[in-house]
Amino acid sequence: MARFKQPSDHVNMTPMIDVVFQMIIFFVCTVQLEQEAISEFILLPDSPHGPMVTEAKDPRTITIEVDDRGHIFIARTPLSEAKLRKVLTKTVADYGRFGPSIPIRIRADGGAEHAYVKRVLDACTSAGLHKISFVATKDKA
Repeated sequence: MARFKQPSDHVNMTPMIDVVFQMIIFFVCTVQLEQEAISEFILLPDSPHGPMVTEAKDPRTITIEVDDRGHIFIARTPLSEAKLRKVLTKTVADYGRFGPSIPIRIRADGGAEHAYVKRVLDACTSAGLHKISFVATKDKA
């Protein structure tokens, strides 16, 4: 006489716990990478009356930094103005008809001259990018 195995009353939680740990590791790593992409040496200007932006960040967003001496960076990589134009133009070409809708965030140091920021704005518009925003601090920490 053959005995059939009865279903057990317990559920094996090991695979679910493995997946949860993998998700935790993924989110910790991605948050750390995003924080490492911006420079802590850029002292943002204050904008106490500006709106607080809470919308979700588009994953295509390019953050361009300008320090107080006019140096341009993307993900802590220094770029000349000509190289920035090439990078932005290639990015627009790679995204095809969606290229001009790529958001640009400019993190300019509060001590940076307007001429330095204008160079970045000119590079963006020459590449066909027009969705540009500036990053500032709402409240002093």
